[in-house]
Amino acid sequence: MSFTVGEHSARPLRRILRTYLGSWGLAGLADGAELALTELVANVVRHVPDRRCAVLIVRRPRGLRVEVMDGSPLLPAPADGPVGEPAEGGYGLRLVDAVTDRWDVTVLPGGAGKTIWFECDDGKDVDGDP
Repeated sequence: MSFTVGEHSARPLRRILRTYLGSWGLAGLADGAELALTELVANVVRHVPDRRCAVLIVRRPRGLRVEVMDGSPLLPAPADGPVGEPAEGGYGLRLVDAVTDRWDVTVLPGGAGKTIWFECDDGKDVDGDP
Protein backbone atom coordinates (compact mmCIF):
# COMPACT_ATOMS: atom_id res chain seq x y z
CA MET A 1 0.00 0.00 0.00
CA SER A 2 1.38 3.43 -0.90
CA PHE A 3 0.23 6.58 0.87
CA THR A 4 0.82 10.20 1.56
CA VAL A 5 0.56 10.13 5.34
CA GLY A 6 -0.50 12.77 7.82
CA GLU A 7 -0.81 13.14 11.55
CA HIS A 8 -3.91 10.91 11.69
CA SER A 9 -2.79 8.18 9.27
CA ALA A 10 -1.56 5.72 11.89
CA ARG A 11 -5.05 4.87 13.15
CA PRO A 12 -6.39 3.30 9.91
CA LEU A 13 -3.04 1.57 9.32
CA ARG A 14 -3.22 0.03 12.81
CA ARG A 15 -6.74 -1.19 12.02
CA ILE A 16 -5.53 -2.82 8.79
CA LEU A 17 -2.61 -4.44 10.62
CA ARG A 18 -4.89 -5.74 13.40
CA THR A 19 -7.26 -7.21 10.79
CA TYR A 20 -4.43 -9.09 9.09
CA LEU A 21 -3.05 -10.33 12.41
CA GLY A 22 -6.47 -11.58 13.47
CA SER A 23 -7.02 -13.44 10.21
CA TRP A 24 -3.56 -15.03 10.51
CA GLY A 25 -4.11 -16.14 14.11
CA LEU A 26 -1.47 -13.68 15.34
CA ALA A 27 -3.66 -11.35 17.40
CA GLY A 28 -1.22 -11.71 20.30
CA LEU A 29 1.33 -9.68 18.33
CA ALA A 30 -1.05 -6.77 17.71
CA ASP A 31 -0.15 -4.42 20.58
CA GLY A 32 3.59 -4.34 19.92
CA ALA A 33 3.25 -4.39 16.15
CA GLU A 34 0.72 -1.55 16.18
CA LEU A 35 2.96 0.58 18.40
CA ALA A 36 5.98 -0.07 16.16
CA LEU A 37 4.00 0.73 13.00
CA THR A 38 2.71 3.94 14.58
CA GLU A 39 6.27 5.05 15.36
CA LEU A 40 7.51 4.34 11.84
CA VAL A 41 4.61 6.23 10.26
CA ALA A 42 5.17 9.12 12.68
CA ASN A 43 8.79 9.26 11.51
CA VAL A 44 7.61 9.62 7.91
CA VAL A 45 5.28 12.45 8.93
CA ARG A 46 8.07 14.22 10.84
CA HIS A 47 11.09 13.62 8.61
CA VAL A 48 10.05 12.92 5.01
CA PRO A 49 9.30 16.16 3.14
CA ASP A 50 6.63 14.75 0.79
CA ARG A 51 5.24 12.37 3.48
CA ARG A 52 4.97 9.56 0.91
CA CYS A 53 5.58 5.99 1.99
CA ALA A 54 4.70 2.43 1.17
CA VAL A 55 3.70 -0.07 3.86
CA LEU A 56 4.12 -3.80 3.43
CA ILE A 57 2.64 -6.30 5.92
CA VAL A 58 3.94 -9.84 5.49
CA ARG A 59 3.10 -13.11 7.26
CA ARG A 60 6.35 -14.91 8.05
CA PRO A 61 6.79 -18.58 9.02
CA ARG A 62 7.18 -17.58 12.69
CA GLY A 63 5.30 -14.30 12.86
CA LEU A 64 5.09 -10.96 11.12
CA ARG A 65 7.24 -8.51 9.18
CA VAL A 66 6.23 -4.90 8.52
CA GLU A 67 8.15 -2.60 6.18
CA VAL A 68 7.77 1.15 5.77
CA MET A 69 9.58 2.51 2.70
CA ASP A 70 10.08 6.19 1.91
CA GLY A 71 12.09 8.22 -0.58
CA SER A 72 14.15 10.18 1.94
CA PRO A 73 17.88 9.41 2.14
CA LEU A 74 17.89 10.62 5.77
CA LEU A 75 18.56 7.60 7.99
CA PRO A 76 16.89 7.26 11.39
CA ALA A 77 19.02 7.84 14.46
CA PRO A 78 17.92 6.36 17.77
CA ALA A 79 18.39 8.59 20.82
CA ASP A 80 21.64 7.85 22.65
CA GLY A 81 20.92 9.16 26.14
CA PRO A 82 18.69 7.70 28.80
CA VAL A 83 14.98 8.25 28.51
CA GLY A 84 14.06 11.40 30.39
CA GLU A 85 17.00 13.51 29.24
CA PRO A 86 16.19 16.35 26.85
CA ALA A 87 16.53 15.36 23.20
CA GLU A 88 15.14 16.34 19.82
CA GLY A 89 13.75 12.87 19.22
CA GLY A 90 14.79 9.33 18.48
CA TYR A 91 12.96 7.66 21.33
CA GLY A 92 10.40 6.15 18.95
CA LEU A 93 13.06 3.81 17.62
CA ARG A 94 13.87 2.74 21.16
CA LEU A 95 10.19 1.83 21.51
CA VAL A 96 10.33 -0.12 18.25
CA ASP A 97 13.36 -1.99 19.60
CA ALA A 98 11.54 -2.73 22.87
CA VAL A 99 8.33 -4.12 21.34
CA THR A 100 9.70 -6.07 18.36
CA ASP A 101 12.07 -8.97 18.00
CA ARG A 102 14.15 -7.33 15.27
CA TRP A 103 14.28 -4.12 13.29
CA ASP A 104 16.69 -2.48 10.91
CA VAL A 105 17.06 -0.10 7.99
CA THR A 106 17.78 -1.08 4.41
CA VAL A 107 19.06 1.68 2.13
CA LEU A 108 17.48 1.56 -1.33
CA PRO A 109 19.77 1.32 -4.38
CA GLY A 110 21.20 4.60 -5.59
CA GLY A 111 20.25 6.40 -2.36
CA ALA A 112 16.61 6.50 -3.50
CA GLY A 113 15.36 6.22 0.07
CA LYS A 114 15.13 3.53 2.68
CA THR A 115 13.02 0.77 4.12
CA ILE A 116 12.67 0.54 7.88
CA TRP A 117 11.36 -2.87 8.88
CA PHE A 118 10.53 -4.82 12.01
CA GLU A 119 9.65 -8.40 12.79
CA CYS A 120 7.59 -9.87 15.61
CA ASP A 121 7.78 -13.59 16.34
CA ASP A 122 4.96 -15.69 17.73
CA GLY A 123 7.19 -18.67 18.57
CA LYS A 124 5.36 -20.99 16.16
CA ASP A 125 5.82 -21.86 12.53
CA VAL A 126 3.08 -21.39 9.89
CA ASP A 127 1.45 -24.72 10.84
CA GLY A 128 1.20 -23.64 14.49
CA ASP A 129 3.92 -26.01 15.72
CA PRO A 130 6.27 -24.65 18.42
